[in-house]
Amino acid sequence: MNREDTEAALTRIGRESDERFDLFEAALTCAMHEDPSRDPAPARALLLSASERLAERLKMDRPEEALAEVLSGDLNFTGDLISYDHPANADLIAVAERRKGLPVALGVFYIGAARRCGLGVNGVDFPAHFLLRVETSDGPVALDPFSHGRIVLPSELTSRALQAGLTPGVADRLEELMAPVPDRAVAIRLENNIFARASAKRDFARAERSALRRALLDPKDHRPWLDVAAAREGQGALVGAQQALGMAQTLDGGAAIAARAARERVRMKLN
Repeated sequence: MNREDTEAALTRIGRESDERFDLFEAALTCAMHEDPSRDPAPARALLLSASERLAERLKMDRPEEALAEVLSGDLNFTGDLISYDHPANADLIAVAERRKGLPVALGVFYIGAARRCGLGVNGVDFPAHFLLRVETSDGPVALDPFSHGRIVLPSELTSRALQAGLTPGVADRLEELMAPVPDRAVAIRLENNIFARASAKRDFARAERSALRRALLDPKDHRPWLDVAAAREGQGALVGAQQALGMAQTLDGGAAIAARAARERVRMKLN
């Protein structure tokens, strides 16, 4: 499979409804798009192993306990504290090989294994730190995939929210803080991590690839195309930047003024 093939696959995934959106395959295809020479089979096999182990563990343990025991205990998934900003931490194939990664990348494996066992597990777009919401007989439980799958108590959720800059009135609304997000939003958050780190290092080629993946996974959103344009401009690919800005204008009239101004700026550089 080459990069064009993966872009076609991402286009197909992106066109699916939120209900049919396959988070694991989306994240895995994004990793293949970054480096098409790699084999995705080991990552798929690892997810299958996780789900099989989890099915057995669920016969004895509560869902949140079983998830932590299997993903963190048996399979040794954990957060990368030493090289947190390394690109491999947001790449699903690399995460499967290293068993380390960012919270959202680890969460993709947790969610994938849990769903295959019939568990209700969703991503939570928590400020500054991705968490999981696990549905149990006693109500929803917050779980941190970065910290060995440990449970995050309500008091800690509020404390984390305050540290992230939320006001006390907002930080106390646990139902809002724990609101589940669509799988598409989880995939986009993963790519946002890659884009932000690549842009900070002025790796505009990687930033462009990441922004393009976001555009394909969420084809109704104009914003990824603005990032594609910025990354192309950073590489001096001004014609390509203009094309991306044109896509942004087509998708959202609200972006028309900003995109038009950016296109004019890029056009002036061409002359």
